[in-house]
Amino acid sequence: MPSRLSALCFRASSPPRLTRFWSEVLGWEIAGADLLPADDTGFRIRFLPAGGPKAGRNRIHFDLTSTSAQDQQRTVARALELGAQHIDVGQRPEEGHVVLADPEGNEFCVIEPGNGFLADCGFIGALSCDGSQQVGYFWSEALGWPLVWDQDQETAIRSPHGGPKITWGGPPLMPAIGPNRLFFELTAGPSEVDRLIALGATLSEDDEDGGVLMADPDGNEFRLTP
Repeated sequence: MPSRLSALCFRASSPPRLTRFWSEVLGWEIAGADLLPADDTGFRIRFLPAGGPKAGRNRIHFDLTSTSAQDQQRTVARALELGAQHIDVGQRPEEGHVVLADPEGNEFCVIEPGNGFLADCGFIGALSCDGSQQVGYFWSEALGWPLVWDQDQETAIRSPHGGPKITWGGPPLMPAIGPNRLFFELTAGPSEVDRLIALGATLSEDDEDGGVLMADPDGNEFRLTP
């Protein structure tokens, strides 16, 4: 059995604050340090204490969808009211998406209506990742999710059960600056470690919660739990 993506984890300076922010933005229920999905998203969002301040841009960010121009404006206004801010990551004036950062500087985009690639996705249309074509192939095999895009070194996968797409934009890759602020948590049996290593992952260490810390072929850390 492939690994199951059980959570997207945020390292946060104030986990309660980010939990409240994203609960309000997404409309998801809070359960301790987790947010429980209110749609077909097949994983939780988990907030964990960070070991230090955020450094550089994240390698993962949300692409939130819109049903109309008014809907996009409402999402942006609501996020700003909750503590988000506009940021410039080099987007061009003619591009229709709006780039924001949450109260701890984690980037996310509110996508314009009519985006064909995310047309059949929910509010979280995609987890947009900085990454190579190779890492897209790795995660497709690791999770058992089919490729739904593979062109010009850009890749995307999606669960057979729906939910957000996970996309990788291809080279050039951003330099890694310290531990990733966002990372995947997988659930699988002990034998899965060997399979993931055979696919190109590397083993880091056991963590205090009984899980195993690993890194994908691009060096992005993830956690494997029983």
